[in-house]
Amino acid sequence: MNNTKCLFIVRKRIAVRRVLKDVLRDVLLAACLAMPYSIHAEEILLAVASNFAAPMGEIAERFEAQSGHEVNLAFGSSGRFYAQISNGAPFQLFFSADQEKPQALIAAGLAQADTLTTYAEGTLVLWSASLNVTGPEFLSSQSFTRLALANPALAPYGKAAVETLTALEMRAATETKWVQGENIAQAFQFVESGNAELGFVARSQVAAKPGAQSDDIEITGSGWIVPADLHTPIHQDAILLTHARDCTACHEFLGFMQTAEVRALIARYGYRTSGSIPDSTSE
Repeated sequence: MNNTKCLFIVRKRIAVRRVLKDVLRDVLLAACLAMPYSIHAEEILLAVASNFAAPMGEIAERFEAQSGHEVNLAFGSSGRFYAQISNGAPFQLFFSADQEKPQALIAAGLAQADTLTTYAEGTLVLWSASLNVTGPEFLSSQSFTRLALANPALAPYGKAAVETLTALEMRAATETKWVQGENIAQAFQFVESGNAELGFVARSQVAAKPGAQSDDIEITGSGWIVPADLHTPIHQDAILLTHARDCTACHEFLGFMQTAEVRALIARYGYRTSGSIPDSTSE
């Protein structure tokens, strides 16, 4: 083989390597651009209203799997979280069970108004683990001695329960039987454990599991789904806290909440979601 031919072969091999390198670079670049979330993993901390514990657990798992970020969840009453955030608690995102507390945080300069979003509208259920609850008339029966509800001063679901009893003209007749939990999770525990025979809980706490019929009360017991016109709508707002305004993972999580995948998951737990919920500023 002469030198000219050898030189041609060497140059050809170099050219092929360059083409392969360029192709590999383009493939990797395309893969990176196709990724919906940041490749730089972060750890974020969310304060979440108790009624939303079950769906949020699933949402966080899916987000972690798709993004690589780590999500830490704290569950409790919206009122308690509001007080903690006002006193410097390190939460980055606040998922309230109402609209008032996020709005108050905006007014105090503690939350970013441009991130405010209504992520769900909750449904109230009068539920019993052991009795046959057929409707609101059950409240006038002598079949129960304790009626559980969340503290109306701290929890929007407790406020909705009191409004429902007032609308049914049953507040005075039942008030001596009230057993109040700090949040809706405690109210549910009172009924589930039998410490209260009856209680107002969130539909998400007794909602459909995968494959179940969404219009039914799906766990042991029976319940009456409270009509929405008996209380102030439970519009649940989420917001980014000001100290976390530069948190990339937080913004990504809020975006993830708006996806069709997540909206379907939320609806499965008995909530109404975005398209059918009035804007938070319309009230």
